[in-house]
Amino acid sequence: MLGSINPLGERARRSRWGVTAAWFAVGATAAGAAAGGLLGAAGRWAAGGVATAPRIVALAAIVLAGAVVDLGILGLRLPTTRRQVSEDWLGRYRGWVVGLGFGTQLGLGVVTIVTTSAVYAAQAGAFLSGSAGAGLAVGATFGAARAAPILLAAGASDPAAVAGLDRRMRRWERPAGRVAVAVQVALAAAALGLAVA
Repeated sequence: MLGSINPLGERARRSRWGVTAAWFAVGATAAGAAAGGLLGAAGRWAAGGVATAPRIVALAAIVLAGAVVDLGILGLRLPTTRRQVSEDWLGRYRGWVVGLGFGTQLGLGVVTIVTTSAVYAAQAGAFLSGSAGAGLAVGATFGAARAAPILLAAGASDPAAVAGLDRRMRRWERPAGRVAVAVQVALAAAALGLAVA
């Protein structure tokens, strides 16, 4: 995505990167919020009578299971679709439409390839919150986090900078995955501690 939506590419398509990036962030955050709100409302209907502590334990278990899958333990793989956002949009639509469309798809989390269990954990958190408002907050936070990497492309205004960005992203892919798993384990431990308290 950063290889497609960057200042160099947007300039070549006669679009402004700032406009495309802003609409990308709006789409990701709004879609995440909407999905989270719906999941929270569904959770209120499905598990509204369940006490808070068991829901927190369930979320911790989901997060830990996701960390096991992300680490490749037991050869397990994440369930996912093979679909990506359509790069055909880049030459066909205005920058703000591309930004909004790409952002919305990434903010929903599961309509494109899922590379981390954190996507499912965020959705489980929204559902287990048992509240449309809390689910909306979880989803909006998730969507904003999905949008944040677009800021890394801000300085990619020439071919060398785009290539450098790509190299940096590839170099950081594995360490970032390890950090994400560590954060997931820490969050699960904190959730279990909260449930016990």
